Amino acid sequence: MRIMNRRIFYGFLVAALGVNLLLGAQIYFYSAQASQKDDPYDNYKLLADVLEKVRQEYVDGDKLTYSDLIHGALKGMLNSLDPHSEYMDPAKFDELKKETEGEFGGVGIIVQMKDIGPDQTKGTDVMRDKVLTVVSPMEDSPGFKAGILPLDQILKIDGQPATHFDFDDAVKELRGEPGTTVRLTVRRPSTGVVKEYDLQRSIIKIDTVKDINDRDQFPLGSNGIGYVRLTQFGEKTSDDLDKALRKMTGEGMKALIMDLRDNPGGLLEQAGQVCEKFLPRGQLVVSTEGRGPTPRSEFRANFSGKRIEMPMVVLVNGNSASASEIVAGCLQDLQPMTHAIIVGEQTFGKGSVQSILPLSDGSALRLTTAKYYTPSHKVIHQHGITPDIVVTMSEEDEQNLSYKHMPGAMEVLDAKERELVASVRDRQLDRAMDLLKGILLYAQRSPEPSRVAAAKLQVH
Repeated sequence: MRIMNRRIFYGFLVAALGVNLLLGAQIYFYSAQASQKDDPYDNYKLLADVLEKVRQEYVDGDKLTYSDLIHGALKGMLNSLDPHSEYMDPAKFDELKKETEGEFGGVGIIVQMKDIGPDQTKGTDVMRDKVLTVVSPMEDSPGFKAGILPLDQILKIDGQPATHFDFDDAVKELRGEPGTTVRLTVRRPSTGVVKEYDLQRSIIKIDTVKDINDRDQFPLGSNGIGYVRLTQFGEKTSDDLDKALRKMTGEGMKALIMDLRDNPGGLLEQAGQVCEKFLPRGQLVVSTEGRGPTPRSEFRANFSGKRIEMPMVVLVNGNSASASEIVAGCLQDLQPMTHAIIVGEQTFGKGSVQSILPLSDGSALRLTTAKYYTPSHKVIHQHGITPDIVVTMSEEDEQNLSYKHMPGAMEVLDAKERELVASVRDRQLDRAMDLLKGILLYAQRSPEPSRVAAAKLQVH
């Protein structure tokens, strides 16, 4: 009986070994096939073959260089990954460094490619081309002083149709050495008037922290309510915000509005340094998760100054993205510690981290390397931040508000436009003011400490 059991046992063992060997061989075969399909050397050869074919067969191949083709291939490769990764040639990388440092040469107008809507002459389903459109001129810049306004359409740059440039090339044409001149042909959609401007480029300084009048004076409003607007997150944003907060607290600020509307983001580190001004040391601000030797990293509050502890409203809208969402998400997550209420509209939903990876020839990759998460590990990417209190604004009202806050704009608008601008209300800012006034009033009447009273009025 024991002998039979032993024979049966060895039989099963041999069979099992045979199955394992067969499975192992199959796995090896399939993995070898997969590795051959993704063999980098075979694909390098394919790339080289394509380069040579283009050089030999393309109708204008004699005008191409290997450098042209490789740089084009790099741009296509990075653009195929996601909307935020890109290859930057040396000139574009240099422009990026100037932007984050807060200074560059140009005419001082922020532009975007905007669809001008359906062509009514061909039916509502036929869309016309996108046009280079002014988002806003920067205060005291050549474009601002010339009277260029938001929504103005740039038709030509130095006599060349703007449609001949892609967006990056158009921006490059607008920028340049201070003292040089560029001629813009501009159409104002509201009147249909086309006008030419000869603008002399100058040094453009980017102020990322502004007061309610788009300056750096930071006066307190009624009831001791302060206001600060962050236009983006550059290298000086945290330091400039610190100066503004010190000034307002020194004058008796009791509550704060932080306006992040239309803020496209910027430096991740600066977003963390903004948040930590309202948090105790050691508190988690944001975490990132990606690949590489350190797949997870954390930013924790390490602010050495006096923490700001007072009722606060953070204003956001659909154009608040990236670093703006880090700030809004962190302050919302850590209620009531931060005493912050998020007011406005759903944010953009860009929750990925782009790392700048310099290359040997002076170019660089902007590569998505991680995604970031709020302190409670909420996903921001493709979701955005939902305000505690939703207050919507129409596109027309947003546009008229931009005119209202632009000195000199009223002089170039017609009578009807001036009337619309004069009557428009910033409903989101009004709601923020009313909310903070109510919190402060309740805190005055409550026997509880003001922080506790304010926290009870917050909407979650």
